[in-house]
Amino acid sequence: MPMSPFGRPLTFEATPSVSLPGTRHVFNGERVTGGEPGAQGTQMDALGHFAYYDEIWDGKGEAPVNTAKYYAGYKQADVKPEPNSPLLKLGIEKAPPIITSAVLLDAKTYLGRGAALKPGELVRAADITGMLKAQGLEARGILPGDVVYIYTGWGDGWSDPDTEKSYYSKGPGLAADAAAYLAEQKVVLIALDNPFTDAVAEGQLAQKAMPPQGMDQGLPFVIHHTNLAVNGIHQIQNANLTAIAADRVWTSCTMILPLREQGHAGSPVRPVAIGVPQ
Repeated sequence: MPMSPFGRPLTFEATPSVSLPGTRHVFNGERVTGGEPGAQGTQMDALGHFAYYDEIWDGKGEAPVNTAKYYAGYKQADVKPEPNSPLLKLGIEKAPPIITSAVLLDAKTYLGRGAALKPGELVRAADITGMLKAQGLEARGILPGDVVYIYTGWGDGWSDPDTEKSYYSKGPGLAADAAAYLAEQKVVLIALDNPFTDAVAEGQLAQKAMPPQGMDQGLPFVIHHTNLAVNGIHQIQNANLTAIAADRVWTSCTMILPLREQGHAGSPVRPVAIGVPQ
């Protein structure tokens, strides 16, 4: 898979062939010796992935991480009391297996008119209700317990090897009012075919452009903040939605099973959706 620049590259070590006394078996394997497996490919964020300060940190001196706050009122001392601590609360092992109904919203067709959404382009709450109507889902709507998949077309540009070095540098994403709307509907997870869930403008990561939703709250990644730290809604980045959107599988039973890696901030996942093409 193309390695994400936001997670340390994985490194592996081949291990010696192993034999078992009293058997005819020889077996081989390898082990991960470095990197961030939970931050690569299609990935699911743990709720402890993001925390927040009450006030904007000015960047002077040591960061006041001991004052950070997490979902459900947890504090830094509860979640990560030491720099090398795993997440003692809100780690990915606390995420339940997700087996539920799902809705796929086709923003590439509705907003992009068949073209992938542009870097920094936002999928707003009004767009969600518009897509539900356009796809014949207005009567059903978004139900409590749903997973919501949003196809922007950005994921169509995910290639291996990532020779263009553009996929992970920018992208469209969810608007703040859309995240608030989905939280009101009591969804359990939001997945986009982009690397951020948030929208990221061209040049933003190099600090040459402002975040599409501004910086007035000091929250350039406001969707991560809203979903994980405020509303307790898991999210997936880099969801492979191209085929399911082409088949127009607007509703499905979906299964998402994160690895129960104790104290980790995320996990690679392989979501499966089973539904009927339209």
